[in-house]
Amino acid sequence: MQLRYNFRLYPTVGQQQSLAQAFGCARVVFNDALAIRQQAFREGRRVTDSELSKLLTESKKTPQRAWLGGVSAVVLQQALADLNTAYRNFFGSVTGTRKGAKIAAPRFR
Repeated sequence: MQLRYNFRLYPTVGQQQSLAQAFGCARVVFNDALAIRQQAFREGRRVTDSELSKLLTESKKTPQRAWLGGVSAVVLQQALADLNTAYRNFFGSVTGTRKGAKIAAPRFR
């Protein structure tokens, strides 16, 4: 027998701000990585996951993106992993190795 529980969380104002910052940073990282992959495709080259991770680390050191250091690196790395999963599902859908309906390429968030 399996039990299921429903919980509702009510974050404090400080927690809401921290969550909003984390979600915003994840969105920026996802969009930046998507733009890099699209540009690489137009140029006919391939970008690996490790290259994207290195670019993220380098961008956190720039003054324009220094605020990315204010959130956990796990959140940012997960945004990159989500993009890679989206591309893997897209290519699997195009080639027919993925079951189910056809899906479109990843879009900006």
